[in-house]
Amino acid sequence: MTTKRSITLTLTAALAASVLAFTCACSTGKDSSTSASGSAPTTELAPPAEGLSRVLWLGDSIADGLSLPLSFAFDAAKVEFSSIAAAGGGTVVGDLGKTTWETLDERLRTMKPSTVVYQVTTYDWGSSEELERAYQRLVDAAGDAKVIFVTVPPIAADDFYAPHLEDLARTTAAAQAVAERSGGRAHVLDASAVWGTSFTKTVDGKRYRSDDGIHTCPQGAARFTNWLLDGLSDVYPAFTPPAASKWANAGWASDKAFIGC
Repeated sequence: MTTKRSITLTLTAALAASVLAFTCACSTGKDSSTSASGSAPTTELAPPAEGLSRVLWLGDSIADGLSLPLSFAFDAAKVEFSSIAAAGGGTVVGDLGKTTWETLDERLRTMKPSTVVYQVTTYDWGSSEELERAYQRLVDAAGDAKVIFVTVPPIAADDFYAPHLEDLARTTAAAQAVAERSGGRAHVLDASAVWGTSFTKTVDGKRYRSDDGIHTCPQGAARFTNWLLDGLSDVYPAFTPPAASKWANAGWASDKAFIGC
């Protein structure tokens, strides 16, 4: 049984004026394959309504953790949300992306999202040309849906990641190049506004990142969620982000996805 605990997450003044108190009991995080309504789309649907109506979320284990508050936030906004973020993978680049594409092609067909949000993964390894080719493939596969590239969070690289830091450093420029020639079908949101440009565990005295140098903690995930919702409102002016009080105290902060916090 999970021991009950209380976590107080304080969003910075630029994002929220209130303190968000989380009382966490048993894990309530939603399965990564489910929508905000709690069930994965299994049959073909009608095209989505104009604007932000169905969000498909992609990425690695970092994105998997971030999907927890996002699922509740989009539910509060009456936006369907489905995540295929995957621990140990989730990339759309190269041979490592084959498994992602198998799932992604099916989900695009059955869900018909209005918006595909790709949290650039720590496995996006390749030359600038390889990265652009993969990102362009994503935009093409999304069809009428907009694609939002979210830049990769900085990491404290261990021996596994150290050889790939140059690859990760190329990802933002590659995504921007694809977005610039997309005719408005793709956008890049720079998450350095949340995470900074180098790995930092704490911001304003609050714990944002895990001891492992990779993953996020509940406070960071909450701040990211607020930031992403605001970014989407810039892309979709008719979208009004729900207040943090609508999703922040939903119990997700106790999920086992948050490690080393």
